[in-house]
Amino acid sequence: MKTVEIKKNGESIAKVWHARGYFARLRGLLGRSLQEDGGMLLTPCNAIHTVGMGYPIDALYLDKEGRVLRVDDAIAPGKVMPLQRGAKHVLELPEGSAKRRGIAAGDVLEVIR
Repeated sequence: MKTVEIKKNGESIAKVWHARGYFARLRGLLGRSLQEDGGMLLTPCNAIHTVGMGYPIDALYLDKEGRVLRVDDAIAPGKVMPLQRGAKHVLELPEGSAKRRGIAAGDVLEVIR
């Protein structure tokens, strides 16, 4: 699985795994630990769950231009989240990352391959 960099206003906010294939998206973060500046970008994706996860995460739903449509903070393990209309990607980050980095709906994030 490739790693991509996520930037906001030209500043790096995370280096994340990019899960593009069916099985990579199916596994997601299950059985993986996250570094402070790590995460996973799921493409294509418009909804997630945390069933089987051992820790909470933040989820950012992005449209095809990288605009943040919704931010779900501190999703506890065992949750099934509703889909986000218009989302093409979901960026999963360690709990609290969105607030620490000031990411909110309407922000544009850039994916550097």
